[in-house]
Amino acid sequence: MPEPKLRVSVIIGSIRNGRFGPTAARWIADEAAKREDLAVDVIDLAKVWLPDVLPADEHAERPAAVQDLAPWLARADAFIIVTPEYNHSFPASLKNAIDWYVDEWKAKPVAFVSYGGIAGGLRAVAHLREILPGLHAVTVRDSVAFPEYWNRFDEQGRLVNATECEAAAKTMLDQLTWWGRTLRDARAERPYPG
Repeated sequence: MPEPKLRVSVIIGSIRNGRFGPTAARWIADEAAKREDLAVDVIDLAKVWLPDVLPADEHAERPAAVQDLAPWLARADAFIIVTPEYNHSFPASLKNAIDWYVDEWKAKPVAFVSYGGIAGGLRAVAHLREILPGLHAVTVRDSVAFPEYWNRFDEQGRLVNATECEAAAKTMLDQLTWWGRTLRDARAERPYPG
């Protein structure tokens, strides 16, 4: 019996007007969809409209937008966060989305596609690597970065000189898939104690 596909959610972290995030997300979602072992969803935080004020009581009823996104995150076996670097970190919209959820992140792997100026968003990824383990998520070692992203894609949103980035994406997706399967199997065998 074939193993069920690993469900990967690609999360577009920026909600700014004119953002590049959807282009990078389409590219990595297409790379992931080429694999027969992955099923891919794309979650655009600009379309989710999560509230930016969290309740004082963690047991309070969640707003409708938070409840609507929860099942999408819960059914994911793994995540790819697409993030820009704003002021040497990731956007507030992404932190807000992370903070609204707890169980949805637990014992699941997270990979990163980043973009920005000369650093390619790697400082944003470094900050995310500090935060996500606090929610019991596992970050994969390799990522894909687009330094000076405006020079890396053409007007139609196609990657220029794709070979290097495709190789980086393959390595990252291989790691994400390994962790995703391993943690999915472990969660099925016994609940995560977190």
